[in-house]
Amino acid sequence: MRSFTRRTIVGSGLATALSASPLLRTAKAQNYPQRPVKIIVPYAAGGASDIIARLISPEMERTLGQPFIVDNRGGGASMVGTQAVATASPDGHTIGIVDSAFVINPSLFRAKLPYNTKTDFGPISLLATSPLVLVVHPSVPANTLQEFVALAKAQPGKINFASAGLGTAIHLAGEQLRQAAEIDIFHVPYRGGGPAITDLIGGQVQMTFATVAAIGQQVRQRVVRALAVTGDSRVAQLPDVPTMAEAGLPAVDATPIFGMVGPAALAPLIIDMLAEVARKTFKGEALRFRMTELGFVSVGSSPSEFATRINEEIAKWTGIVEKGNIQPG
Repeated sequence: MRSFTRRTIVGSGLATALSASPLLRTAKAQNYPQRPVKIIVPYAAGGASDIIARLISPEMERTLGQPFIVDNRGGGASMVGTQAVATASPDGHTIGIVDSAFVINPSLFRAKLPYNTKTDFGPISLLATSPLVLVVHPSVPANTLQEFVALAKAQPGKINFASAGLGTAIHLAGEQLRQAAEIDIFHVPYRGGGPAITDLIGGQVQMTFATVAAIGQQVRQRVVRALAVTGDSRVAQLPDVPTMAEAGLPAVDATPIFGMVGPAALAPLIIDMLAEVARKTFKGEALRFRMTELGFVSVGSSPSEFATRINEEIAKWTGIVEKGNIQPG
C-alpha cells in the first residue's frame, strides 16, 4: 500500500508538471484530445508490449484529460495491429506500441508487408528496451562467453539453440551471435519463449536468449547459467553477468525495443506533445524503478531520436536476415 501511494503521488505530481508545460498548454488550446485515444498493441494482452502500454496510459490520461484505452489486436506477426495504426485517421486519437518486430519485419516479410515501416508512421518515442540474457544449460562446459564460443567451434552443429520461433527477436539474437562469433549452432524454433525455456531447463536444448523477466529467477537459482547480457550496461537483477561487449562480442547487440508511433500524417505538435509525456514518464524515478523491477530499461526518447533508432535497427536486421537467408515460419 505504501508503494502504491507513493506512485500515485508521484504520478499526480508528474501530471501537474506536464500540464504546466508551454507545449501542452498550446495543444490543449487546440482542443486535443477531443475524445478517448486508442493505444493499439499488436499482440494479445499480457505480453511485454501490453505491459508498456498499460504503464504509460494512466499518465497520458492524467495529463491530457481523456481516457487512453489499450486496444489489443494480435495476429500476423504483429502486422495486423500495426497496419491499423498506419491506416488510422491522423488526428492523434489512434496511436500504437511497436516492438522489435516493427524493425525486423521489413526484411523478413519484404513484399508481403502491408505497410512501409519508414514512411507510413510518425515516430513518437522510444519508450524502453529489454536486454536479453544468453543462457546455457548447466551441463554445458562453459562458464564464459569465450569458453562457449570455443566449445561451439570445437563441436560444429552439436549445440542446439532454442528460440521463440522463426524470425522472432530471440531467433535473430542467436543468428547475430552465430554470425559475429563465426560458430555453427543448430536452431530449434519453438512456439513461444516459454516452451523454449522449459526445454532448456530440462536439458533438451543447450542454449537460448531470454529476457531478464523470463529467465532472471532461474539464473539466480542456478537452474541455468548466464554468460552475457545484451545492451550498453549490466542489468540490476544480474549484476555479475557481463555485457556482450565486456565478454568480447560487442557486435551482439540484439536488444528488443518498445516504442510509440502514430500515422505518418500526425501533426508535429501532437507528436511532440505525446513525446513530452512519454519522456517525462519514462525518465521519472517512480516508473524507472518499476521498469527495472520488470526487466526493462526506461528510455523516453525524442521523436527524432526514435526515427534514427528505427532506421538503424532496420538496416542491422536486414543485414542479419539476408546473410543468414532467414525465411519466416
